[in-house]
Amino acid sequence: MSTNAEWFERAQRVIPGGVDSPVRSFRSVGGTPYTVASGRGATVTDVEGRTYIDYVQSYGASILGHADPRVVEAISRAAALGTTFGAPTPGEVTLADAMVDRVRGLEQVRLVSSGTEAVMSAVRLARGATGRSRIVKFDGCYHGHSDALLVAGGSGVAQLGLPGSAGVTAGAVADTLVAPYNVVPTLDDTVAAVLVEPVAANMNLVAPQPGFLEGLRAECDRVGALLIFDEVITGFRLARGGAEDYFGVTPDLWCFGKVIGGGLPVGAFGGSRELLTYLAPSGPVYQAGTLSGNPLATAAGLTVLSQLDPEAYATLTDRVARVARGIEDAVASSGLVALVPTVGPLCGLYLATSSTPPPSNFAEAQVLCDNGLYREFFHALLRRGVALAPGAYEILFVSLSHDDATIDATLTAVADAAAEVAAAR
Repeated sequence: MSTNAEWFERAQRVIPGGVDSPVRSFRSVGGTPYTVASGRGATVTDVEGRTYIDYVQSYGASILGHADPRVVEAISRAAALGTTFGAPTPGEVTLADAMVDRVRGLEQVRLVSSGTEAVMSAVRLARGATGRSRIVKFDGCYHGHSDALLVAGGSGVAQLGLPGSAGVTAGAVADTLVAPYNVVPTLDDTVAAVLVEPVAANMNLVAPQPGFLEGLRAECDRVGALLIFDEVITGFRLARGGAEDYFGVTPDLWCFGKVIGGGLPVGAFGGSRELLTYLAPSGPVYQAGTLSGNPLATAAGLTVLSQLDPEAYATLTDRVARVARGIEDAVASSGLVALVPTVGPLCGLYLATSSTPPPSNFAEAQVLCDNGLYREFFHALLRRGVALAPGAYEILFVSLSHDDATIDATLTAVADAAAEVAAAR
């Protein structure tokens, strides 16, 4: 079995939709997904032997690039000692130490196995600590697939055109309030927490407007609610200390994932020592996980964090800026318009037929994401060996392996792909 089509046909027989996560589906762009056989640095190679410059990078988990030799070595050393124990290990302590050292205000973390699990647990902790029930989230922000948080979600939920999910009861979302992003809601004393992506990166990229995060902090303080930053994407990618470091706004609880696992399944949530005492076994809020603090994931994550010094973030930010401006210029040469908003090392991509301002909320992002241009552009680029996420609601992930030659090749492909799309309209 050697073709993408053959592998996808086999996958559909034994895996729903042929994928283990809907965002990997080509449902919104059409066609057959490529099946990855290997990856190295900025590229992946499919089962047919075709290599692509990869801007998916496991949706942000691979900040150093695929199969980084230092990470591979760390995983190999850890695996030789045992892959899971269900008991405390040095690795979970050293990774937690590294995270606490980097993030101002973060005093303790609890490691889990996914970003969904981290956010779900942080919400439970907020409710347990405050004695309140209601949670505020923002339209188009995606916080994993737990029942209470799927309503009005971004990422795959938006990509498939779903308002939420079947199987989620009205009761499960009764205490979830949805507000427009970049608007500070007025809270009352029934609200346990406000949950926000400090940079919205699941409705494509929408930056927080000046005063938005500060306003959330002040409004939470006014009514005694907790502010939760979902940093599954921004954590340790935006800056050494994440969004708190970048924006200077300190939440009460943080949620992490992706980068801290070095490409292995991981998540974490944390906050002050006082707040974390509510967690079992010290307190009444129960949370557990057999594979939490997995020694392979902690070894990989610690290795990645050890490489992310200020110079690395400056390099990544410079490369993202070059990609962004280069894509805008390359697409403009075709007569189409690319909006490539950036926030430090984060990079979005919207396509349009005429000049338009960058979106500031989900409703504005939807207009651009659903105009049909991304589908055509995605396949035109894929034919030229550049892989974006198969959905217009995702962002581009540039890794430290995307060097100048890789970016040059990308921009050449972008200019050709945009010209093809424009000529076909």
